[in-house]
Amino acid sequence: MDNELHLLEKKLFTLFEHTRALRMANEALRRDLARAREENQALSKRTQAASVRLEALLSRLPEVKS
Repeated sequence: MDNELHLLEKKLFTLFEHTRALRMANEALRRDLARAREENQALSKRTQAASVRLEALLSRLPEVKS
């Protein structure tokens, strides 16, 4: 009986350790995802601004007649 309890205790400890490791990994992934979303939003704004500038430059070019 003591051996079975000891084995159960080891299994529970292992389960708790895996749970803790997964929780920490999940938190790290959430931080990485938040950072990636912020970077994506910033890049999207920069792309939009570049597109507006490019359109303004194109509108200044004289039309070419063939």
